[in-house]
This record gives sequence, structure tokens and C-alpha cells, in this order.
Amino acid sequence: TLWLADLFCIAGWLAIALAKDIIWLDMGRFLVGIGVGLVSYVIPVYVAEITPKHVRGAFTFSNQLLQNFGIAIVYYFGNFVSWRTLAMIGSIPCWIQVIGLFFTPESPRWLAKNGRDKKVEEVLQKLRGPRYDIVHEAREIKISVEASKQRSNISIISLFKKRYAHQLTIGIGLMVMQQLCGSAGIGGYGTTILNLAGFPSRIGMMVLSFIVVPKSFMGLLLVDRWGRRPLLMASAFGLCLSCITLAVAFGVKDDPHLGKITPIFCFIGILSFTMMFAIGMGALPWIIMSEIFPMDIKVLAGSLVTITNWFTGWIANYCFNFMFVWSPT
Repeated sequence: TLWLADLFCIAGWLAIALAKDIIWLDMGRFLVGIGVGLVSYVIPVYVAEITPKHVRGAFTFSNQLLQNFGIAIVYYFGNFVSWRTLAMIGSIPCWIQVIGLFFTPESPRWLAKNGRDKKVEEVLQKLRGPRYDIVHEAREIKISVEASKQRSNISIISLFKKRYAHQLTIGIGLMVMQQLCGSAGIGGYGTTILNLAGFPSRIGMMVLSFIVVPKSFMGLLLVDRWGRRPLLMASAFGLCLSCITLAVAFGVKDDPHLGKITPIFCFIGILSFTMMFAIGMGALPWIIMSEIFPMDIKVLAGSLVTITNWFTGWIANYCFNFMFVWSPT
């Protein structure tokens, strides 16, 4: 699946970089969207399935850390190179992953689900090291998968049965919250927002490029120590304060006395929003999604949750331009 996602992303980035008209740009965005949609679901699930329980949260959170590393690169180089060059830069990690996947083992749970018990032990031994006793863990995986197989007659309608309602509500609810908090808009239109506030966008994006990676380490260090729920609540509270700061910044923009605080308040709001999103709301919904669904519904439920996430993100992104027109200040 990851190989397929990489092919979509590579084709999409090349279409964008070499586009001669809007059709090729749209096609490139469409292909990259398919690739990112696959990656956003498969990677958290894969990481959760190959890592030991006591470090699962930190390892899954590392996905968000590396995403922020990629964002930092784009923020930085976006000040100096064209969007076509940025598209070519975006294809480089895809090429690296295509090669790296030749050396990446399959998920032990997927192998167990397909009856390849001997391969399960081989992969676990490779993942845990030659001296690690994997017998107990391999047995747990096989028992878990066998139990799921007994409830394997799952259809999309079955997801909405009462016994799955709690997990599905949590999964979908977190994904909707993640997008409707405004992350797509602020991430995609940060430069425009800074310019509207009168803050130098190049300086703002440079600062964000330097801060975006270190802030992610906070979540990585806290996710298994604090737990998912407290970190998620702290992140949500911080996002709320950041949005209020942005609202105040633009609310007093036309005031002759208080208007001077608009640029700095806007920058503080965007900076704090980015930090609070990264330590919790950015990664935790994906971590929780990969942990709460049993094997028998993981694919269907995970797909539904991922579709919900990106569809809500599309709505938020699509509406952002109209909101600029409706209320530019």
C-alpha cells in the first residue's frame, strides 16, 4: 500500500512541477491527495503494529515529528525557491521511501491474519533484535488475530452497530475536531494571514521553520508519560487560546490606539497555534485511531475515519478563501 501511495505522490508532484495549465495542476493535487490519504492511514497503523506497547505512543508520535520536519523544510525553502521547485523537493522523500520499503518488513499482525505464522516470528525477531525472546509476543498476536477472525463478517453497515459505536464516535469525533480547529487554514494560508496583519511574512515563516521541529519533541516526550487524554486536552486548550489571540489581533486592527498590537499578536497566535497543534491535536487522533479499533474492523473503521478527516479538511480549506472575502480583517 505504501508503494502504491508513493507512486501516486511521485506522479502528482511531477505533474505539479511540470504543469503547463490548470488541468495538470488539479490532476497533480488529486494524485498527491490520494497518496497522502493512503499514507496518513497506513503509517500510524503500521507503526502501532510493529512497536512494543510501552513505547507505541512515542513511536507513532514520531510520524508527526517527521511530518513537521518536512513542513519546516518547505517553510524555509519556500522563501527562496519557486513552487515548481518545491514540488520537486516534495517528490524526494517518496523516492527514498520506494527504495527503503525493499528493506522494510511486513506488519506481524498482517502476516498472522494471512496465516503466515512462521514469518510472524521471523519479522518480530528482526524488529526486536536477535537476543530478544519473542515467543510470548508472537503468541499474543496470534491469539488476538484468531479472535478477530471469529468476528470477521464485517460490512460497512456493521460498523454502526451499538458495540462499535463508542470507538467510532471517538475516532470520527477526533478527526473532525482536528480539521475544524483551523489547522488546514492556518497551515496553508499562514503567509496570507501574516501579510494581512502587517507582519513580515518571510520573517514569520522563517521563525516557524526553525520552531516547528523542536516543538514536536514535546509531544514525543509527553505522550507516554502524560497519557493520550491529558495531552489532547492541553493541546485543545492551547489551540483555543491561540485562536482567541488571533481574533483579538484582527479585532483591534482598525483601532487607532490598539491597532499597533495586531502584527505581533497575529504572529504570537499563529506560532502558539502551530506549537499547540503539534504537541497533541496533530498526531494524537491518528495514534488513538490506530489503537482503539479491533483487528476485525480496523481496515473499514480506519478507512472511514481517514475519509472523514480529509473530507472535513477539504471543507475547511475550501471555505477559508471565502472567509477571507467575507471578513478580510
